[in-house]
Amino acid sequence: MKSFVITLFSLLFSLGTYAQNSFEFYGKTVAAGTKQHFKVPISDGTIETFIPITVFCGAEQGPVLGITAGVHGYEYPPILAGQRLIKSINPKLLKGVVILVQIANVGSFSKRAPFINPLDGKNLNRSFPGDAKGTVTQKIANFITNNVIAKSDFFLDAHAGDAPEDLMAYAAYYSNTSMPEASQKGREMAKALLFDHVIVFKTDGKKYLKKNELSLYCSAEAFKRNIPSVDIECGKLGGTQDHLVRKIEKGVLNMLVHLQMLSVSNAVNNKYLFIDDRVYQSSNYNGIFYTEKKSGDYVTKGMKIGEITDYFGNTLETIYAKSNGVILLIIGTPPVNKGETLVTIGKVK
Repeated sequence: MKSFVITLFSLLFSLGTYAQNSFEFYGKTVAAGTKQHFKVPISDGTIETFIPITVFCGAEQGPVLGITAGVHGYEYPPILAGQRLIKSINPKLLKGVVILVQIANVGSFSKRAPFINPLDGKNLNRSFPGDAKGTVTQKIANFITNNVIAKSDFFLDAHAGDAPEDLMAYAAYYSNTSMPEASQKGREMAKALLFDHVIVFKTDGKKYLKKNELSLYCSAEAFKRNIPSVDIECGKLGGTQDHLVRKIEKGVLNMLVHLQMLSVSNAVNNKYLFIDDRVYQSSNYNGIFYTEKKSGDYVTKGMKIGEITDYFGNTLETIYAKSNGVILLIIGTPPVNKGETLVTIGKVK
């Protein structure tokens, strides 16, 4: 009998230690080993929209990972990867909880609107931490801040090149010398996403991380809360490239293995280059941009990138690279406006 009692106690202790509790989200209980879909209504009293969210509650205890896609609704590969993750994340094999925001900005997505939410003209990725009494975009940011980011131990925000942006795929993480643990964990998460390049978002001295300032960016709000935070940028020119959708899905699943949230022997390792400095070049004119380069091209300082003409074909400005490095992003469509970024060059280590 004594042996039986000891065995029973050991079993109960084991269950109490390792079995995942249910997870509370938006007033509902998600049982261990299951997933639930939520359609969260957002309204300012006049304009109405919603946020589709899936919560996966694992069968075993573990951390909470928050994921957002579609903060910019014209950036399709992360949104489509999220649709695949609904099926590829099995809660019965999961340790911990994944909160997956399928499309943060449904207004932008449904209206095919780059950068902004056409419902109120605001950029969701410049609206964090949001405002419970604000416009619909500010209310979306407020909900994500308080119900996704605030519940997370780790955080991922997934983006792509919007309609005019020819973008090179990469992972990124937030770093700050006053937050070494969150920075290092973010670095390892970014490496686990399986991209060839990893961008370091250095935040020392950045205004948006100061206590009384707005964070503005979705993942910056998470990092400001000392949560290890990473970004994905994968996809370009508003496309739906299937190989990039699958690349995002594969990277997220590998990161879950790295975080020990999925039971696979080891996370896949990848070779990568770190980029901790970027050079931005803007247009001095309104006009038409003719590029001679594309994202992923390596350039040397002084190399011609393209030129801007007026609407009659007269050259207004020739664009030369201001640094050696790799083109992370370049405007890939003809229209260009004074003051907007034409090209971003990453200095590769």
